[in-house]
Amino acid sequence: MNGKSASGRAQRFRPDPALLILAVALALPADHAAAAKGKTEKRALVSAGKTRIYYRYVPSGVKAGRPAPLLVTLHGSGGNGWALVYKWRKFAEKEGIVLVGPDSTNPEVWNIDNDGPAFLHDVVEETRRQVPIDGRRIHLFGHSAGAVFALEIAALESEYFAAAAAHAGALESQYYSVFQYATRKTPIFLIVGTRDVLFPLPSVRATRDALAERGFPVELRELWNHNHNYYVRSREVNRYAWEFLSRHALGDEPKYKQYLR
Repeated sequence: MNGKSASGRAQRFRPDPALLILAVALALPADHAAAAKGKTEKRALVSAGKTRIYYRYVPSGVKAGRPAPLLVTLHGSGGNGWALVYKWRKFAEKEGIVLVGPDSTNPEVWNIDNDGPAFLHDVVEETRRQVPIDGRRIHLFGHSAGAVFALEIAALESEYFAAAAAHAGALESQYYSVFQYATRKTPIFLIVGTRDVLFPLPSVRATRDALAERGFPVELRELWNHNHNYYVRSREVNRYAWEFLSRHALGDEPKYKQYLR
């Protein structure tokens, strides 16, 4: 698929640090105790027999008993999973959002066969085993080629992802058929600059209209004088995206639909 079709004060009594570590480990599920917080990790997992890379950020305030929302970020052409996680991390720390940014097989494109939905599912489920995640609030955010992929995955896995936001991306009309796979009308947020030459306003508006005609809850925000460059206005884009995504949750635990290759 191409870009169109990631100390408190000292006390007199000082317990053994090893006992403190043990106490924390016992207080959390084993996998949760190993999750790093407050920094971006580069992680590897095996998906469909291949070693794949993704990046993860867990806010420092995430703890057992208080499941956090999860945002899967999908990078644009030429990027990797780190690029969007890096631009989201400060906002995620403030809002308590866990981030995962997978690398596509080919940095230039996202491909349904190689990159999803199975690969994204594997990344999400590994994270859920290691971090307390609210399964009803797993969202997608994509930029450019990643935005196109987010729209497709939101339709294919409509009962797994609660909502999706797409910056600078749209579907060509011959690919609207993917929307028929949605058993649930996934809420979709589209955001695009008025000067985006790669995904001009008419194409994004047409995607909005196609979604609306099929009953999807869809919103479009047009950023005046903004071009295709997500990175220069990422703080604004992320804020708008999260205002939309945070309003949506699944009514039940997520259900993954497996597709045969």
